[in-house]
Amino acid sequence: MARTRRGVRTGLRAALAMLVAGAMLAMAPARPVHAADLGAAPASRPQAASGWQYQATLYLWATGIDGDIGIRRLPAIPVDITFGDVMQNFQGAVMGNFIAKKDNWTLFADVFWSQLGTSKNLSTAGQPLLDFSQRLFILSGAAGYRLPVGDADFDLSATAGFRYQRLSANTSLSSIFVPFAISESDTKDWLDPTFGLALQWKLNKQWFLNALADVGGFGLPASSKLSAQGLVAAGYNWNESWSTALGYRALYTDYESITSPTRDFRYNTTMHGPFMSIGYHF
Repeated sequence: MARTRRGVRTGLRAALAMLVAGAMLAMAPARPVHAADLGAAPASRPQAASGWQYQATLYLWATGIDGDIGIRRLPAIPVDITFGDVMQNFQGAVMGNFIAKKDNWTLFADVFWSQLGTSKNLSTAGQPLLDFSQRLFILSGAAGYRLPVGDADFDLSATAGFRYQRLSANTSLSSIFVPFAISESDTKDWLDPTFGLALQWKLNKQWFLNALADVGGFGLPASSKLSAQGLVAAGYNWNESWSTALGYRALYTDYESITSPTRDFRYNTTMHGPFMSIGYHF
């Protein structure tokens, strides 16, 4: 229960911190960046004849996971994969996003897929061995509209969208006191409406700062109880076409599905860690 409360506090603090950062930065002088992606902003360049500007980004998010996961008969199992464990437990990933921007509107789509696995001994009698693997697919989409704050190089947008998550989790528990392992696996998916803020602040011709925060789920049917995301990134425009960025991202999810005594799925975690991205603007 303590770990669950820590996961809630961690996720909410990350999202609230980004919301506060956006509000505070709105009081500072700046100019609009041309995209609202997860970590990269384009250099200034003439708009295409249609008025639309586009950006494609690839990124790597070195996620750690803290929280509790429960599958069917097994009790909620604490999961703690630290930054130092990431490369040892990393089993594959695909991450990228696409942005289209025109005037005050920004359209955004993001795809994230990863597989992580870990083994650890629990601090209980006999120190049973826990094997855990997770495959997570996240598809996000949002539309943002620029708020009338700041000057030309400061873009703070209100966003509304969705976050679809599909999780496949496998756990097994073995002990010297039991001659066989207890294994469970399950796959769940859910769709959360999301609302938030996105900030793109061009500090000068080369340097930029981006931040993002959203909250979703709200316990609606087929949604999580609560989902919250926070991100902050600093980046550099190398030329009109290419930029790179470094930042930190956290995603909290509290999802539960109980359809019968033997169909119990609980997922209360915070995914968090540093990320880097490279963006192409056209």
